[in-house]
Amino acid sequence: MSSSFGKLLKISVFGQSHGAAIGVVVDGLPAGEAIDREELQAFLDRRKPGKSPLSTARREGDIPEFLSGLENGVTCGSPLCAVIQNSDQHSGDYKALEQKPRPGHADYTAWVKWGGQADMRGGGHFSGRLTAPLCLAGGIAKQILARRGIFVGAHLHGVGGLTDLPFPEDVGPELFREVAAKPFPVIDDGAGERMQGAILRAKEELDSVGGVIECAATGLPAGLGDPMFDGVENRLAAALFGIPAVKGVEFGAGFSVAKLSGSENNDPFLLKDGEVVTGSNHAGGILGGITTGMPLTLRVAVKPTPSIGRPQRTVDLGTMEETELTIRGRHDPCIAHRAVPVVEAVTAAVLLDLLLEGNHGTF
Repeated sequence: MSSSFGKLLKISVFGQSHGAAIGVVVDGLPAGEAIDREELQAFLDRRKPGKSPLSTARREGDIPEFLSGLENGVTCGSPLCAVIQNSDQHSGDYKALEQKPRPGHADYTAWVKWGGQADMRGGGHFSGRLTAPLCLAGGIAKQILARRGIFVGAHLHGVGGLTDLPFPEDVGPELFREVAAKPFPVIDDGAGERMQGAILRAKEELDSVGGVIECAATGLPAGLGDPMFDGVENRLAAALFGIPAVKGVEFGAGFSVAKLSGSENNDPFLLKDGEVVTGSNHAGGILGGITTGMPLTLRVAVKPTPSIGRPQRTVDLGTMEETELTIRGRHDPCIAHRAVPVVEAVTAAVLLDLLLEGNHGTF
């Protein structure tokens, strides 16, 4: 199963939503890196469920148990393996759905691919639950990058047509920390209140809403990446699309560049303190698949949660007849706000892999 990514830093995620545990193996971490467990736990807590009416009522501690790779809190060069126990499964909620694929979920495609043998309780291996070990790996990558002056942060850019302020062109770690400390990850708290209202209305209507996450990375050196098929956008997009519910990724000005002229879109080169910079950043810090040294910016589109309480049409795969289903249980009316640290985690992991590659596997 293709649940791995990375070249020198190889990350493999395992487990199912309602299995005994989920976890991750990270191979290629540089040795001698101290891991702040409290900081890592705080990062994991940003995505965990059960914290407010805006998310699922499922309660999980999400406290990792490290089986290898750490000695006295420091990476030792061996592959790092960590597990997170699942403790609050309500598998009975899915019994009536075994032969009735939920619209918007991978139930049907998994049934076809694995002949009906896939464990799809709670979404199985396709579940957003698997983003917890992703955050574990990415949280470690964030700490290693920060020691080298590279910082990654994100915010909820929009929900249901409502938008937050965008990251400023001079975005930096102070704003990243400010947003990360908030219970709802936005820059403009007024916009955040309106977004939360939209999420709660969708919940009351037994429906859901999607959202957009904006992520940025600062302090990256120029020259990381390669042209064409192994560029920075390619590597990031491939990994970001591995996050459940992600349906779109764009860099810099993204699709809006199609509305601009060349004179508007081109970022002029300037000198600042003897360094080459650009006067604007429509390219999002990447040209020809290679970093420019400017902040790397991207946005990720997250679809509405497919598990909704309204009746939906489906097919009974046992009788091959059309039927109707109503999904019971605990589900997020919006998953975009909980996915903010996940986007940070995946972005950080890919950037650390690129940095290791650029330094031939060492620092």
